[in-house]
Amino acid sequence: MSPKIAVAAFAAAVPAGIFQSALRVAGRYGLSTFGTMAIAGAHFIAALAFLRALPPAEFGLVSFAFVAVPPLLSATMSLVAASLLTTMYREKAVAQSALTTNLKANLCISVLVAALLAALMFAVGAGVAPSLLFGAYGGLMSSRQFARALGYIDGRPFAVTASDVTYSAVLLFGLAALFIAHAFSLLAIAGLLAAAAATALVPFGRAFLAQMFSAGFTGWLEEYSATFRDLARWSLLGVVSTEMTVNAHAYLVTLIAGPQSFALLAVGALFLRPVSLFLTALPEMERPAMVRGIVNGDMAEAFRPVKTFRLATAAAWLVTIALTAAVLTWFPGLMLKSHYAAGDVAVVVMLWAAIMAVRIVRTPDGVLMQAAAEFKRLAGASVGSAGVSIVLTLALLLLWGPIASLGGILVGELVMMVRLRVLIRDWRRRQWSK
Repeated sequence: MSPKIAVAAFAAAVPAGIFQSALRVAGRYGLSTFGTMAIAGAHFIAALAFLRALPPAEFGLVSFAFVAVPPLLSATMSLVAASLLTTMYREKAVAQSALTTNLKANLCISVLVAALLAALMFAVGAGVAPSLLFGAYGGLMSSRQFARALGYIDGRPFAVTASDVTYSAVLLFGLAALFIAHAFSLLAIAGLLAAAAATALVPFGRAFLAQMFSAGFTGWLEEYSATFRDLARWSLLGVVSTEMTVNAHAYLVTLIAGPQSFALLAVGALFLRPVSLFLTALPEMERPAMVRGIVNGDMAEAFRPVKTFRLATAAAWLVTIALTAAVLTWFPGLMLKSHYAAGDVAVVVMLWAAIMAVRIVRTPDGVLMQAAAEFKRLAGASVGSAGVSIVLTLALLLLWGPIASLGGILVGELVMMVRLRVLIRDWRRRQWSK
């Protein structure tokens, strides 16, 4: 049977409304995740190229930059984009005032990110010129992160995906050029990353870029201070505490047992990487829809993206688990080197599968609470789960080793899931009582 006949037969067997709805959902999520997966693939190829081309010291510096940038981007989201979402669907004057304030705040935060990353890179030995270029990379990526969030708010997902693909393409073509010219160096790589980040801003359009970069640095602090006091500081605290809930094992295992012990846990996480990509990509797309429902007072509209988000990530989890089981059973040599015991990897994969299953349940709830501007309550929930993760992960690591330490992450995730369900219940009760 040809693919066209098979698709036609499937369409005929399924009610038209359900089939069309499924196609729309697949299209939306395919668009959202395509760009994120393109960047993830480009970074993976880049890491392999850097590993082969650079001496260990320089490879370590580039790897440090890749580790340092994502938390800074999360901070940008928590300080600017998260608060922007709570105002963009309100009265036109309120929305415009909030946009102007956040444009100015974003510009200042991007400069701060650039300075911080440059200082970090110089402190670990990158040299002046590479440090400045790495700093430029961090600042431009911070601005791009804000532009992505605003693109989803404005209903421009194609611009967001185009930006992701542009960044990935420039990075890969640049890598090819450096390979052909035998010109790999720390300075060249830093310059390439900065160029890729700068080029990735182009798809958002000249008008938007002019608006963003001409916003200025003054006249925003007083208005933003109220936003920071009421929303952003709690969002930032939530980012930090969530990082501890999610990645306590990475810090503790690496510091106490060494990077070789952490490598096994990282291999297991690699199998579940597709699910992580979904959980990372979809909130930016679904959060604006949740905000619209909340602002309109339509709870059904607000909760519809929560259900769709959860179903889509659950489907990704099922497919990933099936593929992982097939690889580990019949083709373990495709992914594993001889010094990784297949049995240990299987145990780690099962623990990561359980962790991801809990995240699938709790992440859409957390995104809804962000859309509802419940940042203070969210921070309280994540601080509690972070404490559980850190203490239990450390105890399990010291008692039974690195693999057992993942149990601390699992319990921390469960604590956060339960606390989020309580938050959702209390929030709905408050909404109904208005």
